[in-house]
Amino acid sequence: MIQKLIDKIQKTNAPIVVGLDPMLSYIPAQIQKKAFGEYGETLKGAAEAIWQFNKEIIDKTYDLIPAVKPQIAMYEQFGIEGLMAFKKTVDYCKEKDLVVIGDVKRGDIGSTSAAYAVGHLGTVKVGEKEYAPFDEDFATVNPYLGTDGIKPFVDVCKEHKKGIFVLVKTSNPSSGEFQDRLVDGRPLYELVGEQVAKWGEDCMGETYSYVGAVVGATYPEQGKILRKIMPKSFILVPGYGAQGGKGADLVHFFNEDGLGAIVNSSRGIIAAWKQEKYAGYGEANFAEASRAAVEDMIQDISTALQNR
Repeated sequence: MIQKLIDKIQKTNAPIVVGLDPMLSYIPAQIQKKAFGEYGETLKGAAEAIWQFNKEIIDKTYDLIPAVKPQIAMYEQFGIEGLMAFKKTVDYCKEKDLVVIGDVKRGDIGSTSAAYAVGHLGTVKVGEKEYAPFDEDFATVNPYLGTDGIKPFVDVCKEHKKGIFVLVKTSNPSSGEFQDRLVDGRPLYELVGEQVAKWGEDCMGETYSYVGAVVGATYPEQGKILRKIMPKSFILVPGYGAQGGKGADLVHFFNEDGLGAIVNSSRGIIAAWKQEKYAGYGEANFAEASRAAVEDMIQDISTALQNR
């Protein structure tokens, strides 16, 4: 799957991923009205609104992008109905031949970690049959529990040719409370990056490992260091746009081959219609506003890479 991601990035010339992290406040009134008219102001109504919102954005952007990243918490908040919308979104994106990065941030040990891994990336056996429950292509994973928590995911990745992105240096302001702590004179995120490179050594695709890393756009200097520590790991870069990251900040996340990183924007794209820059599209044309935001993001990153 890492090779498919690379191939699609090269085909689209767009090293970006659209974060499908819907909040009801992002969803235009006409979509909410229709969903609530059918199912009432219920969890099912909210989930239907999210699904219809996602579908329109996917329809308007799938030809421009290689991948999407649905954040499962935005669906889980609506319970089982929300998870059903998550699954419908994953399946629809795969119908459109998009690579799906499940932003699930799982992390546990032993059989529990294995269950998370098969639930999101692998297959589970029921009687004589096997099923792929959520069936994302990649998943985000928390490394705090060490190798015991990562190995079950790596095993599933090897079996099913899927991938993971391990949290290394996250984009949030307080990430440094733990991630920047010095251990033997070095920041913890560097040690985690070294471990990511090690986990990926026996889990390689053609040129890059199935084991990638999450490094926030808001920390470009750390990204420069980590790029050298993890030369064969793809870096998922959150924090672009709404969190302050810009194309010029991101050039060091990429290798000299122009690959090695994929940059995420969530509300900067899916809620573009609410921004002054794209207000002219209006609420009714929210998905066209998202398409315009994708095009602008591609241009911003492409220009930065050309000028580095």
